[in-house]
Amino acid sequence: MTYEQTLDYLYSCLPMYQRVGNIAFKKDLSNTIALLEGMGNPHLTFKSVHIAGTNGKGSTAHALASVLQEAGYQTGLYTSPHLKSFTERIRINGAEIPQQEVIDFVQEHQALIEKVMPSFFEMTVAMAFWCFAKNKVDIAVIETGLGGRLDSTNVITPVLSLITNISFDHTAMLGNTLEAIAFEKAGIIKPNVPVVISQRQEETWQVFLQTATKNNAPIDFAESAFQITDERADENGLKIFEYTTVKSGESATLFTDLIGPYQRFNIPGILKAIDVLQQNGWQISSDNVLEGLKAVKSNTGLKGRWHIISNIPLTICDTSHNEGGLKEVVKYLQLQKYKQLYLILGFTNDKDLHALLRLFPAKATFYFCQADIPRAMSAEAIKAIANELDLKAYVIPDVNEAIAICKKQATEEDIIFIGGSSFVVAEIGALD
Repeated sequence: MTYEQTLDYLYSCLPMYQRVGNIAFKKDLSNTIALLEGMGNPHLTFKSVHIAGTNGKGSTAHALASVLQEAGYQTGLYTSPHLKSFTERIRINGAEIPQQEVIDFVQEHQALIEKVMPSFFEMTVAMAFWCFAKNKVDIAVIETGLGGRLDSTNVITPVLSLITNISFDHTAMLGNTLEAIAFEKAGIIKPNVPVVISQRQEETWQVFLQTATKNNAPIDFAESAFQITDERADENGLKIFEYTTVKSGESATLFTDLIGPYQRFNIPGILKAIDVLQQNGWQISSDNVLEGLKAVKSNTGLKGRWHIISNIPLTICDTSHNEGGLKEVVKYLQLQKYKQLYLILGFTNDKDLHALLRLFPAKATFYFCQADIPRAMSAEAIKAIANELDLKAYVIPDVNEAIAICKKQATEEDIIFIGGSSFVVAEIGALD
């Protein structure tokens, strides 16, 4: 099989949550366990860091991988979904899995795949673990997909678990309260394995504490160790964070190319995770931390997080797609100086659109588009809800056509923002 034929085979025979939704989600780990056992349990051959959360887990995973790379470790990174290429999901020291290895994996394990019939996500997890074992990584940073307790990645016993922000998302599967969602995320906490909680939230912190106590897992709430005191942009397009180490009272500064507004919630967790790794014998210097955080995107290929596509007019895209993430994006947008705000938005059909659209400034000009996936909500349906909210809205189903129209209308003083769904961002031609 060629690479294209291999992907066609996987997409056609395996249910993919990103495309079809809940029917692709299996509420136990049996398929993943069966796949891995059939492959000789490759996940038992390397060390790992496991990351769950609603918002921030992808950025956090890339940041930790970047720092570990700077420290000289052969570092695997597994994230999902991909934006442009399937190979983005599996990286070693920032390099995507070679297309030939994707072909080799499927050819080597095709009989096993057809026997187990896993979901697309279960298969990619197994492929990542096979790739990391085959290439003898020193450590792999593993991001969960949905939840944590029943997520396919939750077969690993990591050296460190980390849980980021908790917000409402995928409530049909994870629960409709923050406490219920936190319980699912807390499922990655393992016996005697330290866990870091990036953001202490009133509704969720006790869930994590109770789960950690039950598992005899040392737990740290990051803000008890590191507190952000100031953030600002520098002239080179980096974000400057001033922070204080709580125990010593010392102040310090770091630069990062993670410039999104929500990164202030992630940075304390990243710093505390590094601190715990250092305490457990991982050789990571202060310079490794500073250089790793300054070059996350170039080291690991991170895309789509407050990604500036062009400066005249300022055109930004972001993959935030739930209420918690979009609230921070909108808050940051409103701090920018602009004459007119153009919003190009698309959503999947499992979102509360009334709640999400109310987050955006009513004076903006809205263009609704529709990603080319079955789960996409039709642009016309989004506009109907926008009409109920008296928003000035238009339908341009293709995101790139919508961008072109906005650029013709916008002046140098305006801002264009594209988002609402990872799948809308994935179709932006300028990200190729």
